[in-house]
Amino acid sequence: MNIDLVDQDHYATFGPPHEQMRWLREHAPVYWHEGEPGFWAVTRHEDVVHVSRHSDLFSSARRLALFNEMPEEQRELQRMMMLNQDPPEHTRRRSLVNRGFTPRTIRALEQHIRDICDDLLDQCSGDGDFVTDLAAPLPLYVICELLGAPVADRDKIFAWSNRMIGAQDPDYAASPEEGGAAAMEVYSYASELAAQRRAAPRDDIVTKLLQSDENGESLTENEFELFVLLLVVAGNETTRNAASGGMLTLFEHPDQWDRLVADPSLAATAADEIVRWVSPVNLFRRTATADLTLGGQQVKADDKVVVFYSSANRDASVFSDPEVFDIGRSPNPHIGFGGGGAHFCLGNHLAKLELRVLFEQLARRYPRLRQNGEARRLRSNFINGIKTLPVTLG
Repeated sequence: MNIDLVDQDHYATFGPPHEQMRWLREHAPVYWHEGEPGFWAVTRHEDVVHVSRHSDLFSSARRLALFNEMPEEQRELQRMMMLNQDPPEHTRRRSLVNRGFTPRTIRALEQHIRDICDDLLDQCSGDGDFVTDLAAPLPLYVICELLGAPVADRDKIFAWSNRMIGAQDPDYAASPEEGGAAAMEVYSYASELAAQRRAAPRDDIVTKLLQSDENGESLTENEFELFVLLLVVAGNETTRNAASGGMLTLFEHPDQWDRLVADPSLAATAADEIVRWVSPVNLFRRTATADLTLGGQQVKADDKVVVFYSSANRDASVFSDPEVFDIGRSPNPHIGFGGGGAHFCLGNHLAKLELRVLFEQLARRYPRLRQNGEARRLRSNFINGIKTLPVTLG
């Protein structure tokens, strides 16, 4: 079989190359993938979890966590971001940021999120686009809620995120300089936000993150700005694309939509199954810190190691009938939020809450919702994204 797990045109047309991934899981779960540079493709659930939970052996900081290569001067700047750190630096930063994302804090947002969903649905009628009308604005509204920022800022946040993530897609194509400029605009926005909260503290996450913890530790100005950048991208892109990919999947599996309409409480397990099936983040990169054995292969120090969540989430050794989309699936040990370890998704509770509420409200209010045009996918091997999904509310 011809193996190319990073062909962006394939993702734009078909989504992840699941047939190739299935073959690799069965025949070469840790596979040397040609490229510039070549890399080890890790496709089996067990191995992805192993890599995720051993930051000492598989570094996020040496060559960063994103797939594409960067010159060292850019890497040095990117290492200030939590995504591209290893313990103990990552541990310190995460412990400070965790204060804003405790399960109790997230549970307190449920009514806000339900109100946001209802407001968005109130504005919908007839024909529309699921992405621009619902999937995109929901996390943007929630980010504004988290930051205590005006809802009017959501369009700016949406544009910044697209410019930083969609560089390989012709609809969003931006040069590295434009992507960098978008990041600088986010930094400036975060700096202004921090100045406002220092001058007039509120009972919100931003104020909490700027205050010292019980040990007198606090985020530096740069750390706070980088956190906002990560929130703008990760908090927006993953939920948006899980929601739009989930809706497309429900259209493709009308029996599951009928189940949800008959019992909207299934939205809780549906949220996890959507994340498993869609795997909105397709891959992350690590760098081996020593010579080691992984999946029977001899990996050398400094080798590029890429974990594929889209593949791990359909591993038949972990999931019964992995190619069946089942909104009632339980248990569901998917790793759509990462395979555990230091970099397990900070916002996983928030993302699942947003998805649960959105699909519960959709099933209750628009049981005859249907697709009325072709979905268009993002040209990216990093984000499994849907750009447009025409719908009729019915």
